[in-house]
Amino acid sequence: MSAIVRRGVCLVLSAPSGAGKTAIADALLASEPDLWRSVSVTTRVARAEETDGVHYHFRDQVEFDRMVAEGELLEWARVLGHHCYGTPRAPVEQALRDGKDVVFDIDWQGHRQLRTVLPGDVIGMFVLPPTLAVLERRLRLRSGDQAAEIARRMALARDEISHWAEFDHVVVNDALDEAVAAVRCVLHAARVATGRLTGLKDFVDRL
Repeated sequence: MSAIVRRGVCLVLSAPSGAGKTAIADALLASEPDLWRSVSVTTRVARAEETDGVHYHFRDQVEFDRMVAEGELLEWARVLGHHCYGTPRAPVEQALRDGKDVVFDIDWQGHRQLRTVLPGDVIGMFVLPPTLAVLERRLRLRSGDQAAEIARRMALARDEISHWAEFDHVVVNDALDEAVAAVRCVLHAARVATGRLTGLKDFVDRL
């Protein structure tokens, strides 16, 4: 049976650090062939294990400012007053036209900007930890940060969590497999939304 031509969807996963949004995104990318990860532009220096164009597009501040000025970014922000991060416009818009879905790992501010620029294309999923105590334990286990840095991240987490109501869906990441399954259901439902099926009329006319 011929597939119905459709427009891709932007799946935004947002969460406080340590809640598991990256693990959820990785699991989806491993099992969803039409899902593509948005690679952000950043002004920070690449770490030893990072590759340009794979983990980030590493650019200096002058080039980043040029991209902002010329409208080449869908959303961008300066994080903690230091480095800038942003989403390149062209590859995302091409993916949507090609019926490919794009997953984003961005904060609530990026989600808000993306919805403004691409109205109708964005599905927002906020990932919550089961408790703040669990979140703090995850942060301590995954890094060698000092107590002051953990405290800073926890304060930031409380601010992030306060924006949960801006999202279409919320999932509590208590068990990773269950959280991934819930997000996958949202993605699959978005793919068959009537408004995304740009080829639906032609398909029906050929029946």
